[in-house]
Amino acid sequence: MKKLCENVLLLFFGLFTIGFSFAQEGNQPEKNPFEQFQDLNNADEQLNYFFNSQNLYRETSTYDWLDLVTIRYLNPAKQDEDTENIEKYRLIQSKIFYDLGDYDKSLAISKDLYAVKDSLNIYIKSKLLDLMDDNYGQLKMYPQQIDVRKEKRELGITDNVAFYDIYSNLGLHRTAMNDYIAKVKKTLEESDFYAQAEYYNAVGDFLRLDESVPTALSNYKKAKGFIDVFLSDITRKKTEKATQDALFLKGIIDGNIGKTHLQLKQYEEAIPYLESAIKELKENGIARSATSENITENSLAISECYLQLNDYANATDYLSDNLQASTTENILHKNRLLALYYDKTGDYKNETLYLRKNIRIQDSISENESELRKQQLATVMGQEMELSKALLADQKIALEKSRSDILEKDRSINLVRISLLFTLLGFAGLVYAYLKSIKNQRLIAEQKYIIENSLVEKDSLLKEIHHRVKNNLQMVSSLLSLQTKNTRSKAAIEALEEGKSRVKAMALIHQKLYQNEDLSVIEMQSYIESLINSVQSVYKKGGHNINITIDAEGVELDIDRAIPFGLMLNELVSNSFKYAFPDDDENGKIYIHIRKNGENEGYFEYSDNGIGLPEDSEERAKSSMGIRLMNRLANQLQTTLNIDRSSDDGVRYWFNFK
Repeated sequence: MKKLCENVLLLFFGLFTIGFSFAQEGNQPEKNPFEQFQDLNNADEQLNYFFNSQNLYRETSTYDWLDLVTIRYLNPAKQDEDTENIEKYRLIQSKIFYDLGDYDKSLAISKDLYAVKDSLNIYIKSKLLDLMDDNYGQLKMYPQQIDVRKEKRELGITDNVAFYDIYSNLGLHRTAMNDYIAKVKKTLEESDFYAQAEYYNAVGDFLRLDESVPTALSNYKKAKGFIDVFLSDITRKKTEKATQDALFLKGIIDGNIGKTHLQLKQYEEAIPYLESAIKELKENGIARSATSENITENSLAISECYLQLNDYANATDYLSDNLQASTTENILHKNRLLALYYDKTGDYKNETLYLRKNIRIQDSISENESELRKQQLATVMGQEMELSKALLADQKIALEKSRSDILEKDRSINLVRISLLFTLLGFAGLVYAYLKSIKNQRLIAEQKYIIENSLVEKDSLLKEIHHRVKNNLQMVSSLLSLQTKNTRSKAAIEALEEGKSRVKAMALIHQKLYQNEDLSVIEMQSYIESLINSVQSVYKKGGHNINITIDAEGVELDIDRAIPFGLMLNELVSNSFKYAFPDDDENGKIYIHIRKNGENEGYFEYSDNGIGLPEDSEERAKSSMGIRLMNRLANQLQTTLNIDRSSDDGVRYWFNFK
């Protein structure tokens, strides 16, 4: 009995010891990626782990990874002259430099590996080419980026070679969007919510960069809906990487929605989205090279919102010296916001300093990058044409093979034809004619597709031209504003403001043109509304209590008539704001009417109920630049400006035009 009790106690003690050991093992903390990498047995496993793991830098800095790979693994491999391991650790080293943002160093290492590419297996070669693709994109070396993509296609790493991201980087956002939609939309599955979110976010990016902001916002909201559904779908099992990628994409989308609200001047709506974006990008953007600049963009956008809301404390919290901006766009944006802050706080010396910084940067860009951008664009288009020719050659070979097959079938039919009746011979002729008809229809459809694509490309280029003209006119307007601040003469300031208003009127024409689907005409109702808003921003003292009625619905004019109309309306509205209502009368009214009497004829009328024209208005008209300008503009429209002086109150201008 005593022996039995001892055995039971020993058994119990053994079970307790085993259980305690398992408990101790279960309580061991999980090793971080840095430690797991070092526990792997060979360079192949380490390479695969490094390129397929998330959160590599969450607990261990990028520089520690660089020291580990270089000192512990790469240098010993060099001492042992282990060529295969040297190539693998050099590839990891190149990726770490890319993650650090040192793209030149990363590319230099990649080029050394590319020189011995024939000795690399397909997995290492694919990672190397992907890394070179990314580096060339960051360094804006687009022709080399295209060569890398062509090689990936030739090696079978990818089936399609896409150029939409390169077109967008070169400023052809509409062309990029059309190319992206054509290549990606047909591959989307309705149940793939993550891919749908990526698609609508990308389309929104192209539209926002092309300044089609309301349409961009609509696409971003679709993208947000899809990513929210993906994250909340508990029926579908998701890996940790998939969840983190989705949260990172959600941060990108939230930031884009915030930036579109900012462009629409909806500052209070923009701030929550931008704050959410920064939080999500910081939490889920580890080891992503674009994270830092995305956070910078969103921080600058929040700062601009607070500045527009006159909340300088919050604005300066985000617009601090710690905010690092490395891209040209972010540097320009930061300088512009600092200038705006100093303008609002009355520190005009610092405001001028940052405005001059931006002018120097923009001058440098226009001098150094303009010609390079043109050359790159020509190279990209040439490369795409070469690929198109190669595809056409492949199609031609396929058509020739098809034709040979058809001819072979024709020979067989001819043999059978001998043994058939004349009725069967007639039927066979009809079949042959039908096949020829299908082939001709296919060729016609292909030619139609090529012509339609050429028209789309032409429209995109015309819109780009109008966009650049608008930007240049806005630059002239900004220079006039800068000159105004450095001028003390009241007469000179008024002349500069009038000149700036006229430049804005012309810039608005080009803005409306590139925003329209039809590039040949301007819709006058929306143009006049935008023009009046622009004039009101110049004459802040007056114009805001005046009831303005615009009757131009459905009237469209070509650019040759729209520009004189715009300049004439600019003069008339400016005169009403400056002189017609000196007492800021709340009952003030302005009436603008345009109608078309036929395809080529129309009628224009402008009137206000102000104090009217002075008695010596005819003598003043001879010396007034505004009246002389309006008469010359009327001559351009092949008409005469009529002034009704019979009314005691107000003034009325009218004319018929062709």
